[in-house]
Amino acid sequence: MSVYEIVFSPTGGTQKAADSFTDAFCKAHVYLDLTRQDQDFSAYSFQEEDVCIVAVPSYGGRVPEPAVSRLRQMIGNKARAILMVVYGNRAYEDTFVELQDVLEDAGFSCVAAVASVAEHSIIRQFAAGRPDAADEKELADFAVKVRSKIESGTSEDALYVPGNRPYKEYGGVPIKPRSGKACIRCGLCARECPAGAIPTEDPSKTDEKVCISCMRCIGICPKKARSVSKTLLAASSMKMKKVCSGRKSNELFL
Repeated sequence: MSVYEIVFSPTGGTQKAADSFTDAFCKAHVYLDLTRQDQDFSAYSFQEEDVCIVAVPSYGGRVPEPAVSRLRQMIGNKARAILMVVYGNRAYEDTFVELQDVLEDAGFSCVAAVASVAEHSIIRQFAAGRPDAADEKELADFAVKVRSKIESGTSEDALYVPGNRPYKEYGGVPIKPRSGKACIRCGLCARECPAGAIPTEDPSKTDEKVCISCMRCIGICPKKARSVSKTLLAASSMKMKKVCSGRKSNELFL
């Protein structure tokens, strides 16, 4: 059995949750980064005895489109898939069912699922510091339980995850990073943008129709030259305060 950690994590929250689970499930695993624009994901063909831990963030209750398109290129060959959906303390809505459909269409067999809370990627005060030590222990304990079930051969029942089909409509959010005067046009943001929304020839610009508002470019800019509208950020924070305040629990499905 080979174990793969397949992750779409532009700002690290999803990665942190996935690492807690995967390290407890199997220390010796292969890491695949779904944010890479330059990767040929059609080259990945798995075996039936393999286990793939697939972790994505929930953007507006959906799987980010670049993650969907890259997962669809893979060849599952009935490999077992453990679904991880990571969300910023609001809701994950139809992210699970969409991820399940994408993986099953690619030939994977979905056997378990985890909804994990992480710090919101845009409005950082929501779920700040999560996953924390308590979350990491819960994820690690569940990983051991899932592995035990897989090894016992009792993981063949159909997996139920919450959500609706057809999926909710999602047109993105109006908060788009822009470049400021400090930009030195080094091109790092263009190379690292998971959606390809920043032109290499002019990294001071952003294609707002392509941008998924993942905020990676802000986090990696060496000159802190990229930012979002403070007015829009404040308005969104006020709008989301009611639904994002308070500690939400992780959810485990087996």
